[in-house]
Amino acid sequence: MINFILIALCLSLGVFFRRSGKVPKDAHRGINAWLINVGLPAVSFKYLPSVFFTRDLLMPALAPVLVWAMGWMYVRIYTSRHPLSRPASGGLQLSSSLSNTSFVGFPLIMAYFSEEAIGVGIICDQVTFLLLSTVGIMTAMRAAPGHAWSLSSLVRRLLSFPPVWGCALALLLPRLIDIRPVYPLANALAATVAPLALFSIGLQLRLDGWRSELKRIRVALLYKLLLAPAIVLLFAVVCGFKGLPARIAVFEAAMPTLLTSGIIADQYELDPRMVNLTIGISILLSLVTTWIWYTVISIPGLL
Repeated sequence: MINFILIALCLSLGVFFRRSGKVPKDAHRGINAWLINVGLPAVSFKYLPSVFFTRDLLMPALAPVLVWAMGWMYVRIYTSRHPLSRPASGGLQLSSSLSNTSFVGFPLIMAYFSEEAIGVGIICDQVTFLLLSTVGIMTAMRAAPGHAWSLSSLVRRLLSFPPVWGCALALLLPRLIDIRPVYPLANALAATVAPLALFSIGLQLRLDGWRSELKRIRVALLYKLLLAPAIVLLFAVVCGFKGLPARIAVFEAAMPTLLTSGIIADQYELDPRMVNLTIGISILLSLVTTWIWYTVISIPGLL
């Protein structure tokens, strides 16, 4: 219960502080800088050293790839029947096919499962970031007017992202040296992620003018909140994946649209208004739809 109270409280405080003008307009940027550069690497050091890799962990690694690939097909089918400009099509792809596996995913995993289950969620999160930094950026560059992508720019972006280094070091260092003395520090830093991430989301949550963009928002949310987790669930059942990793994979696939999608859409002019409205609405709706998906994956014998 405390985790649900935390989610509601931190989101509400973020909205309140933004509307009251008690924080600077771009306060969320400083919070996000802390989360990306300190909080998320600390989460890796808190949970990953205790994760033992088995075949079952293939499921959370494959799930984001499956969500992206099927999302690409979904958008292609939709745009073949309802033609869109390239920027609008790119925005629809970004808003429907990438999940908010950390800022929203981690607090909800703690609420519905356990704190230890975040170790599995980190796998989904790292693969999601790899997708964003590669095919996500390629999609944005190809859809945006006047942009071109290069392999070197993708590699630089990937290697300059602190959570990637945190994940790699958290997996490597325990096999070389004893890092147990740093665990208390990692625990303290990791504890800041959930409340600050939710507070940051509240600061950015805006729904003004959603009616004018309702058609494409509805298309994006149909896939992101309903079809994507259903596809991952079907894949897990057909391939025989069971246990906590399979359930977390489906649950993370049901998360709302990745916040960074809005930043990319704005940077490359890919219908940023629609993308950011989709992000805000998907966060609110996911508080209900994730409960539905948790109920489904909890059916005895399913996963």
